[in-house]
Amino acid sequence: MVNQVELHPFFAQTDALAVMKEFGVQPQAWGPMAEGKHGIFTHPVLSEIGAKYGKSAAQVSLRWNVQRGVVIIPKSVHRERMEENLNIWDFVLSDADMEAIRELDLGHSEIIDHSAADTAKFLNGWKIHE
Repeated sequence: MVNQVELHPFFAQTDALAVMKEFGVQPQAWGPMAEGKHGIFTHPVLSEIGAKYGKSAAQVSLRWNVQRGVVIIPKSVHRERMEENLNIWDFVLSDADMEAIRELDLGHSEIIDHSAADTAKFLNGWKIHE
C-alpha cells in the first residue's frame, strides 16, 4: 500500500511515518518542496547543509525524505531542475544534518488543513467520474 501525504522539512509528520511503517504502508510525499513556501530553495539551514555536500537546498530536502524511507516525486517543468532532482544519490546526510532538518518541522501544514471539516467536505465533493 502507498499513502501519499504532505511531507517536507516544514511538515515532517514523524508520527504518521511511524504508523505507516508499523502497518507496512509506503509513504509517498506530495509537495516535497513545500510548494516553495518558507524559502525552501534558499533556506539557510538547508543551504548550509547543501554546501557541505556540493548540493542545493532542494537536493538536501529531497535526500532528507529519501533517507526517511519516503518515496518522492518532485514536480518541475524545467529540465535543469529535473536533472538536479535526480542527482541526490551520491551523498548521505549525517545524523546531525537530519536532526537540523527535523528541527524545521512546524508540526502542521501551512498548505492545507487536513483535519478541518471544510477540507474533508471539499475533497469528498470531487467526482472523478459519474
